[in-house]
Amino acid sequence: MTNPKLRDELSEQLCEAVLSLGSVEECYQFFEDICTVSELKALSQRLEVARMLDAKHTYDDIVERTGASTATISRVKRCLNYGADGYKLILERLKAKQAKELE
Repeated sequence: MTNPKLRDELSEQLCEAVLSLGSVEECYQFFEDICTVSELKALSQRLEVARMLDAKHTYDDIVERTGASTATISRVKRCLNYGADGYKLILERLKAKQAKELE
């Protein structure tokens, strides 16, 4: 269940926009326009932190690979454990996609 504080007309529009993208290239085009480089790098970093936490990497490994602060790592870990399961959903789908590509 998503946080009702996040749900409004503008957030709905953003989610619909993301869902309408049809390729990685289209995602790059959209995110380049809607985010600063720093914002996109931060989002990408958080996803990698989540992936590494899910794979049981240590904080030291994660800091070394991603450059994320321990505060960011802790926040992502909290979301993995107690959040809305968005990271878990995406990580499962990315793993399934990767497994399918290896077949």
